[in-house]
Amino acid sequence: MPALPSWLTEPLWDQFMALLPERPEYHPDHPLGCHRRRISDRIIFDKMLQLLRFGCSYEAIADTTCSATTIRNRRDEWIQLGVFAQLKQIALDSYDRIVGLVLDQIAVDGSITKAPGGGEVAGRSPVDRAKQGLKRSGMTDGYGIPLGRVLAGANRHDSPLLAPTLDRLDDLGPLPDDVTVHLDAGYDSDKTRALLNERGLHGRIAHKGEKAPIQAIQRWHVERTHAWQNAFYRLARCYERRATVIDAFFDLADTSITVRSLIRQAWTTHRWDERPNRRP
Repeated sequence: MPALPSWLTEPLWDQFMALLPERPEYHPDHPLGCHRRRISDRIIFDKMLQLLRFGCSYEAIADTTCSATTIRNRRDEWIQLGVFAQLKQIALDSYDRIVGLVLDQIAVDGSITKAPGGGEVAGRSPVDRAKQGLKRSGMTDGYGIPLGRVLAGANRHDSPLLAPTLDRLDDLGPLPDDVTVHLDAGYDSDKTRALLNERGLHGRIAHKGEKAPIQAIQRWHVERTHAWQNAFYRLARCYERRATVIDAFFDLADTSITVRSLIRQAWTTHRWDERPNRRP
């Protein structure tokens, strides 16, 4: 069973492959030049997508094509090269050029997921009997395209994570003159309003004690994006312990979400050779 449909996997791989440096099939320093060949990058990439989508262990996904150790080593090599972060940025730039990011409406919210293995960014979850959990403070545009995130322990409050989350806006270049940030009642404080004023942002913050659906308006986009991310089971139940590895899987998931939305919205306005027969 494929982790993702081919109309999504192929463009992801084409761009990912373009970011990889050339590697010889055999290691040039081997005295006889007769050791085993380097495992194809495409095989490892497909394994990474399966790990992300199904949430299984490295040992469970390993087979005769590659071992769990090879997957981990190649993953760390790509993280060190910054390939996952570059891939996400290219996807955002492409979406902005073809469809257009809705940057005058920003939504920020936190989401708590399980982290049974603990790790660098895990903490006692207040909603899961103090078991280890992971919180992500996510930010999206007005449609729900993920723009960035901050990882923290599940016991961290949303409000202190707002400033580092908004710092991710610096990677997007010039912003519209009038930007509104939509927040839930957890951010309802004078400190939050002062923070937004310092950055020249307008805040639309739900008030504590009032029913949320009446005030939701644009905030539901970030809630939907959290659901899209949780559909990748490696993020919904995270066993990774290092923050760099978790960020890499999040970047890969965000890239998939962005490219999928790009294909869906461009399906009726653009034509290309690998265009799906049906609108995604």
